[in-house]
Amino acid sequence: MSRKRIFILGAGLSGLSVAWHLQKRGIDCQIFEKESEVGGLCRSKKIDGFTFDCDGHLLHFKHRYTFNLINKLLKDNLIEHQRNAWIYSFDTYVRYPFQINLYGLPPLVVKECLIGFIHTLRNGQPKKKKDLNFLNWINRTLGKGIARHFMIPYNTKFWTLPPQKLTCEWLDGFIPVPSLNQLLGGTIEKNQRQFGYNARFWYPKIGSIASVPLALASEIKNIYTNCEIVEINLAKKEIKMTSGNKEKFDFLISTIPLPEMPYIIKGLPKQAHALFKKLRWNSIFNLNLGINNKDCSGRHWIYFPQKELCFFRVGLFHNFSSYLAPLGKSSLYVEVAYSRERPIDKSKIILRIKEDLKKAGILTDNDRILVQDINDIKYGYPIYDAYYNQARQEILKYLTRKNIIPCGRYGSWRYFSMEDAILDGKRAADFILRDA
Repeated sequence: MSRKRIFILGAGLSGLSVAWHLQKRGIDCQIFEKESEVGGLCRSKKIDGFTFDCDGHLLHFKHRYTFNLINKLLKDNLIEHQRNAWIYSFDTYVRYPFQINLYGLPPLVVKECLIGFIHTLRNGQPKKKKDLNFLNWINRTLGKGIARHFMIPYNTKFWTLPPQKLTCEWLDGFIPVPSLNQLLGGTIEKNQRQFGYNARFWYPKIGSIASVPLALASEIKNIYTNCEIVEINLAKKEIKMTSGNKEKFDFLISTIPLPEMPYIIKGLPKQAHALFKKLRWNSIFNLNLGINNKDCSGRHWIYFPQKELCFFRVGLFHNFSSYLAPLGKSSLYVEVAYSRERPIDKSKIILRIKEDLKKAGILTDNDRILVQDINDIKYGYPIYDAYYNQARQEILKYLTRKNIIPCGRYGSWRYFSMEDAILDGKRAADFILRDA
């Protein structure tokens, strides 16, 4: 049994994963969570018969280890879905991903996308992404037609800054690149094949996405909720809580968003402060709605590239699991991205969302909203700009030297899936096990 004093800051998915992996190996640790319940952004709410996740969360598995772990924890309560995702473009719905589902778009748009892609093949698609900004990668890999009609407007809307200001460090696995045959196949007729990392996904059959962190937490000791850390004293290797209680530590595993750390760490050098200030992110305004009518489309989510509509994505909870909405009713989540550079008027955004849902045909005049739930998520996605990599690497090196192990999507500041968060928790636990 380790005598090291190991504390985990945050009981989201990655923090719970750290504790689970440590305790299964006989290593004592404690989790401090500032909220009243575990789960972080993977929490869910039950309101008048509807169950809403905090925004949309799905399970995608690339690793057998993670699938077996979650399936065992949930006692085989996972159901596999074949993705039914769409894009609303030019007043019509086409299947996702755009670059291999051009059928049904205006002929001139299809022609421009096809010619642009063929030009990339003639000119040689880039083998390396390292020296390219995201805009250059889009143009040279998918062509200027696909770039103009989907990739540029959608990603500008999502990231809240133009693609030329993004690097390509986040790309691996997220954007499928078709062959010419695949593109042509989805041009002359409706494509029946699925492409991309999320072509299939899993979701709890009964319950909600909160079932995952709750199942992890059920096998973990020493979780303390309503316990916010307000100070980390590096000189004393000590943490202080809102209650005034203090604890000495040997190791801290922090899932606290990196931009919050300068406000918590006491005695942070000026050079480190300057690094933290280089971190950027977008925020997500999430509106969940319970509707009186049943949506029978079977769609899982829809992307909206056009700037005339305020949201970038809409998902339909009840198509993940019938248990998330009462019989004959529908439930959906709406996502609007914003940032300091592209703010939103929060006093008007809900009305704007509802108006735009009608413009896109998601809601009709006959639909009645029974329930609404708001989640204003300050830290949505880390932004991979020109400063990202060096600032993040230097910050992580500094914190690790101080025995603070950043972990998870926000703690380690990366574009993560739920599976990635679980595996990053395992990575942090393995790091501790080498020294504990």
